[in-house]
Amino acid sequence: MKIGIFGTGGVGQALGSRLQSLGHFVMLGAREATNEKAAAWVAKHGGGAGTFADAAAHGELLINATMGSASLDVLTQAGDRFLAGKVLIDVTNPLDFSKGAPPSLSIVNTDSLGERIQRAFPELRVVKTLNTVNAAVMADPARIAGGDHSLFLSGNDPEAKLIVRGLLGELGWKDLIDLGDITTARGPEMYLALWVRLWGGLHTADFNIKVVR
Repeated sequence: MKIGIFGTGGVGQALGSRLQSLGHFVMLGAREATNEKAAAWVAKHGGGAGTFADAAAHGELLINATMGSASLDVLTQAGDRFLAGKVLIDVTNPLDFSKGAPPSLSIVNTDSLGERIQRAFPELRVVKTLNTVNAAVMADPARIAGGDHSLFLSGNDPEAKLIVRGLLGELGWKDLIDLGDITTARGPEMYLALWVRLWGGLHTADFNIKVVR
């Protein structure tokens, strides 16, 4: 599958590298086609690099791995004509570092970043997932507890969620919990308030939760 990833940071590179290794063709998108981090990634892992619009045009499936505060601007740069009808996996969180660390959330309680993306781009098929774990665990859940832990999905489009489930299964995710429509993304995003404190208490980002039922 051709996959376009918006973002060249740790999250985009971790997911891109794993997806390339699984046989997908990944293009990393950045503001500038000459982005140095993207070029270095391509030299090491293959795939492609370009602008956000290039990545959107390339991808049969898209992944938003940008900073939450920049996501809407990034998608605007990608262009409606390249986004319409496509599935977007949104792995980002609306983190606010304006008052230092640990961050707070800029969107909370009655809205979510996932919902804002869906409202701004109604023809995009947004699925919120992977935002409750760090980049390394996103790409390789088996690195902790043999992969026996839980991941959540939120989205309005049942077919889009089936597609995303398939890709998550390729990454090794087994316990996938469908929370419902895109409004349910509020819960996983607000979990980040606990996640950053667990990180501080455990002194590692390699952890996740398991829903026992």
